[in-house]
Order: sequence, then C-alpha cells, then structure tokens
Amino acid sequence: MKQTITEKIFSEHVGREVHAGQIVTSKIDMVIGNDITTPISIRAFRESGAKKLANPDGFSIVMDHYIPAKDILSANQAKISRDFAYEHDLKYFFDEKDMGIEHALLPEKGLVIPGDVIIGADSHTCTHGALGAFSTGMGSTDLAYAMITGENWFKVPPSIKVVFTGKPGEHIYGKDLILEVIRQIGVDGALYQALEFTGDAIAHLDMDSRFSLCNMAIEAGGKSGIIAVDDVTKEFLKDKTLRAEPKYHYSDEGASYARVLEIDVSKLDPVIAYPFLPSNGKSVREAVKDDIPIDQAFIGSCTNGRLSDLRIAAEILKGKRVAKKTRLIITPATQKIFLQAQKEGLMDIFVEAGAVVSNPTCGACLGGYMGILGDGERCVSTTNRNFVGRMGARTSEIYLANSAVAAASAIAGKIVDPRDI
Repeated sequence: MKQTITEKIFSEHVGREVHAGQIVTSKIDMVIGNDITTPISIRAFRESGAKKLANPDGFSIVMDHYIPAKDILSANQAKISRDFAYEHDLKYFFDEKDMGIEHALLPEKGLVIPGDVIIGADSHTCTHGALGAFSTGMGSTDLAYAMITGENWFKVPPSIKVVFTGKPGEHIYGKDLILEVIRQIGVDGALYQALEFTGDAIAHLDMDSRFSLCNMAIEAGGKSGIIAVDDVTKEFLKDKTLRAEPKYHYSDEGASYARVLEIDVSKLDPVIAYPFLPSNGKSVREAVKDDIPIDQAFIGSCTNGRLSDLRIAAEILKGKRVAKKTRLIITPATQKIFLQAQKEGLMDIFVEAGAVVSNPTCGACLGGYMGILGDGERCVSTTNRNFVGRMGARTSEIYLANSAVAAASAIAGKIVDPRDI
C-alpha cells in the first residue's frame, strides 16, 4: 500500500508497515527539553523511581526561555535542569556558554537527523521536520516517559499535502507561505495531521525559510510539518558532525492524503497576521492602507531569528534610523548566528540604526522578558503567535510578519511594504 513520508518514518521505527490512524509505540531518536518544561519532566522521572536515562545520547536540554535568568524564580527553575544535567553527565546540555533557541541550535549542532522521530516539551518542536524528520511537541510527562523508556506511543497522523508552485517574489519567505496556509485553513485546519510541504516552490526556499515554514505548522493545529530531503537539505547538513546516519524517506506517488492544498506563491504579497490569531492573515498592501502605527518591532525567535533574517534586516536598515517613537529589538537565535552576524558587520548596522541587540533567548516571544509590551502597545513581530497577552499586556497587539516587513516598519514607525523602502 502506498505511504506518505510520515507513514514511512513510523514504519521504519516500529519495524512494520503502518498507516494513518494506527496506534503505535515508536522508539524516539531525540528527546528535547528546555528550562521551562524540563523541571516537570525531571520531577516525574524521579517520582517514577528511575535512576538512568534510557537513551542518554538521545536526550538534550537547551536552556533558552529565561536565560540568563530574569529573576529568582527563573534562576531556581534553571537550576533544576542544570543539576539534573550534571548528575547524569548529559552530553547534549546547552547552557549560557553555548546558548541558543532549541529549534535553531539543535539542527546547527547536527542533532536533528533526516528520518528521526523527535519529541520535545515545546509546541514548536515541529520545526525540525524541515530536515525530513517527524518531529512533534508533547507534554512534560510524555517527555518523562520517553526519558525513562526511550519510546512513546503515537497515533500515526494522516497528512495534508500542501503543494507550493511558482517562484516566490521579492521579500516572500517561508514565513509568508505558512501564514498563507494558516489563513486558508485556520488555526484548527490541520488538527492531529502532518502538514507535508511539497511543490516546485520548495526548491526556491533556503533552509532558514524551511525551518520557518515547519515551525508554524502547530499554528494550524498540525501534529507536525515536514519537507522531504533534497539538495538544499544535504548542503545544510554537509558541514555538520551528525549524531547518526541520515535516512531519507519520500512519499509514494499515489499515497493517501486527508486533503491537498495548492498555493501559487508567485501571486503572494508579504502576509501580515493581524491580532489575535495567526489565521488573521492579510496582504501587506492591505496593512499599508490600514495605516497601522507601531511602538515596537521584534526580529528573532525560533521562527525568524536565523542568519538570513538578520541579513535581510541589515540590508533594509543600513544607513537608516529606527523611527523616533518606535523600538527595534533584534535577538539572534544562537551564539553562532550572533558571531557570524558580527563578522559580517550586521551588528554595527543594527546599533547604528538604533536597534537593541540581545543575547540568544526566546525572551520577548513568549512575554518572558527582553521586549515586553505595555498597555495598548502595538508590535510587528517575526514570532509565531499573536494571541491576547502573548508578548505582554493583554491590551497590547501583535502583528506577525517576516523580517523584511519588521525591519522596514521599524524605520517607518508603522507597518509598511519592504518593497517600497
């Protein structure tokens, strides 16, 4: 029987052919925790009586949400993960000395392998599907179960095939493609389904755009997002010391899909998601007509804090200044990205433009710190969620956009089309 890429990955992991809807127990290749969610997993691990991790080399903790700690509570919370990592001599423990946002750092470190089954106690774990892996978020106790047993149960998800055709125009990136998908199908349009991104337009997307695309699968309710390995993927992986040998899987022609969605990306303008749902997508042209002033622009997060995002922003900001009544915060996703941006002179451009550049952290995205919004403030942000109170005060507003829109809007003091700058 014909299979999708997701069905093939699960079949390989459980040792028999499986299809959508079947309940399976699968071994887990990489379990991912962070400073916020792992302490709950650690408590469950200890309460179970477990003494050792089932697969120590398949478990990572990335300290990224409140690192460096913003207060005593976050410092004590971080200490729980640190103590556990040192106690178990955890090989893949990433703290302030080698910091980064987990969904950017782990692919950078070669810890995400094509063909993997990956779980993380973070909803945006679906990001890693950009490398041809099945990757999904779970709760902290589910994570603890995998820490103890090295496996977990799944219902093999049906797949939605998203076919992107055409060549993206100027300042159209993976962020715009996924916002358009969510606009069309809604925030629950892919509930417990794998979003399989295909079509000739994929070849025009670099890995950074592909990570953005898969990152927001969860915002459509998706169990995962996935892109089959191609030459772009292999080029990304070739300079990395990989944790394991890649396994490439591809959907069979004639495989069964719950739905097929076709989008001609050549017709897209940059997409802006208005408050208070990622599905409230509108063309940047509409946003320009709406004349939306902003108090803050934010460029960063596991969605859009990668090197290409910083390069895009720098190209727009060079020789210009952030508007008088607007703040611009830029948060590189990893230390490696920070250093490369520094080498390329991007940091000089940002600071000279009046931006604040922070250390790698989730920070403002979740309303943690490093860019909290006050009452009635409005932000154009490259993050992934624009719910009520997501980045601060409940009366604040978040408009989701790509990095070019955010940078151009910071200069103008209102949402503008970067193609007009």
